[in-house]
Amino acid sequence: MAGLKSHIPRKRFGQHFLTDKALIEAIVDLIDPQAGETLVEIGPGLGAMTLPILARYQPLTVIELDRDLAARLRKRDDVEVIESDVLKVDFKALAAAKGAKLRVVGNLPYNISTPILFHLLDAVDDVVDQHFMLQKEVVDRMASAPGSKDYGRLSVMLQWRYAIESVLDVPPEAFDPPPRVDSAIVRMVPLKDPPAVDPKLLGAVVTSAFSQRRKLLRHSLGRWLAERGYEGHFDLQRRAEEVPVDEFIALALAVPQQK
Repeated sequence: MAGLKSHIPRKRFGQHFLTDKALIEAIVDLIDPQAGETLVEIGPGLGAMTLPILARYQPLTVIELDRDLAARLRKRDDVEVIESDVLKVDFKALAAAKGAKLRVVGNLPYNISTPILFHLLDAVDDVVDQHFMLQKEVVDRMASAPGSKDYGRLSVMLQWRYAIESVLDVPPEAFDPPPRVDSAIVRMVPLKDPPAVDPKLLGAVVTSAFSQRRKLLRHSLGRWLAERGYEGHFDLQRRAEEVPVDEFIALALAVPQQK
């Protein structure tokens, strides 16, 4: 991908480019792209992961917001470029156009990683798996279990639909410019039979529960449940971080629907 090395990282895009070749190969090994699959890369940047993936798998669809990088990527005949903000990409429509479920990979911009994860949650039924590089702190939150200080809204909302695993730590010196935080690769595999709960209602339950995470749930979730007319039993004499994902889901299923 000649000429990309002269690109100057743009702070407003949160660009940190991966440069450690051994680490890049390890990441592509974890992704393990195979013929016949439909791979989509978010934020290919300078092509650090793009080129090793293309060595094993073609063609590749990439989503790139930076117009200069997108223009250079278009010079390749084995890459389909979607020049767009990833938050505006309809992944359901993309999967329908491809006629297959998607394998989504990428080094996500750290400044908008959580919105991207929630955006993809809307298309989870059209995804085979996801492999992302993220700030390690975010990966820890995604994969954390109840009782952990990292367990929160992000943990519950993602674990409702995915099996989540942190599979590789990535140090700052693997990037140019080096970020001020440690990074990690997370693997997200959609669960086959997730509970059919209204995501907005579950989100409201979880947001209310964690709105005062240091206090007992009766101070936050208890009031919200009373306002909704919930008359069932739910232990409110504990903190939100003590409640397992399946209990939040069961509660969302039991809360009366507002008319």
